[in-house]
Amino acid sequence: VQLQASGGGLVQPGGSLRLSCAASGLTLDYYAIGWFRQAPGKEREGVSCISSIGGRTHYPDSVKGRFTISRDNAKSTAYLQMNNLKPEDTAVYYCATKAGTMTLRWDEYDYWGQGTQVTVSS
Repeated sequence: VQLQASGGGLVQPGGSLRLSCAASGLTLDYYAIGWFRQAPGKEREGVSCISSIGGRTHYPDSVKGRFTISRDNAKSTAYLQMNNLKPEDTAVYYCATKAGTMTLRWDEYDYWGQGTQVTVSS
């Protein structure tokens, strides 16, 4: 199983980025997907997740209304649209998958991508 995260970069405050997570070696349809981030010196935190069936989503208050997770099972790809980015969003962003129920708890995920750096700065 491989997850390949991409789309990070440098963006000014208020800007947008769209991250992608391409999966191979598994049938993504059957897996919940989560996006996580980790800033230097901080714990890894969940920023969004989406269920395997029904496309239910969940976000923490810190990104609610700014981030949108989606999935395209036909392309085995998940996305994270990030709008109105703030300097505190700066981190390495990871995608991950798990069987069963979606959750923002990173320690419940089985497969991880390599991470993509997002830097929000003027």
